[in-house]
Amino acid sequence: MGTRNFPRRESALHSEVEALWWAMENMLQHSTYQSFGTDCKELIAMVKDPQAWPSFSMELARIETLQICFPEFNITHVPRAHNQIADFLAKTARSFHRELHFVGCSILVWLPRPPQV
Repeated sequence: MGTRNFPRRESALHSEVEALWWAMENMLQHSTYQSFGTDCKELIAMVKDPQAWPSFSMELARIETLQICFPEFNITHVPRAHNQIADFLAKTARSFHRELHFVGCSILVWLPRPPQV
């Protein structure tokens, strides 16, 4: 899991695309056998058919380039109700007023704990 507080983008969808790109780039350091999940169905549609989203061509080209590095690239829809920890990490990262990057297999001690699920 990971989180980063990105500057505001043109739209929420732009932020989703940038977050996927960041996650893919960071996961290359750990393993090329990764599965990615998102609660954004539009992001999945964009990755599956980038030509249908011409206004995102530059961003999606970066993701397509990274996909080559993942032999079994997979992105699935995870409903928000089942994605509470990731949602909590994203909200916490947005509250930081300085740059924050975090990639790990457990939540850092100094981050507030998510509500129990």
